[in-house]
Amino acid sequence: MKILVALLSLLAILLVALPGPLYKHQILELAPAFAALRYAVYVGIAALVLLLVQIIFMRKNINWPVTGISAVFAIVAIALPVSMMGKAKSVPPIHDISTDLVNPPNFVAIAALRADAPNPAEYAGEETAKQQREAYPELITEIYQQSSEQLFEVAQAAVNDLGWTLVNANKAAGLIEATDETTWFGFKDDVVIRISNTGEERFLDVRSKSRVGKSDLGKNAERIHTLLDAINAKL
Repeated sequence: MKILVALLSLLAILLVALPGPLYKHQILELAPAFAALRYAVYVGIAALVLLLVQIIFMRKNINWPVTGISAVFAIVAIALPVSMMGKAKSVPPIHDISTDLVNPPNFVAIAALRADAPNPAEYAGEETAKQQREAYPELITEIYQQSSEQLFEVAQAAVNDLGWTLVNANKAAGLIEATDETTWFGFKDDVVIRISNTGEERFLDVRSKSRVGKSDLGKNAERIHTLLDAINAKL
């Protein structure tokens, strides 16, 4: 029983820990990687049930350090995928977020990098815009009094500070493009920043879009918030 519990707990944590790196290094496809996360929950539950049986009926023979580690592995293996599923249910199933939903900034240099991506560079459309308005009404065009040059330099500095890969910085066009890669699965999401002039004010818009996946689990909206916070902190 003790060996079985330990093996199940180890299997459960491996089913959580390995899919991301395996997908990131192109060893595993996305569908089986996500399937592994689901199986981790089932295996983790089985391990916890057997742990409970062991504690109730075989208490005298328990190795408490091993039991504790097994319990932690099983709980983590259950908690992480369940947390992801809960997040997925709390946000709309979209992956293209923009502060300007009428005229979203277009990818220029990054368009070629997305040529083979499942999600095309073009904006996802009105249905996506409708869902974004309901979920993230605070994401709108930012207005600044600073000069275009200052705003551009600050935005580019913010991109660099966040560790994103700068793809294009066209000051004349007021356009900055960058790619952010997630840590666990290595998903590549692209960002475009557009700065435009209107009289004495500067308008700054940001668009963030995932290359793969239907739902981004709220990551693109979170990324835009992070960027805007970084920009505003520098001004």
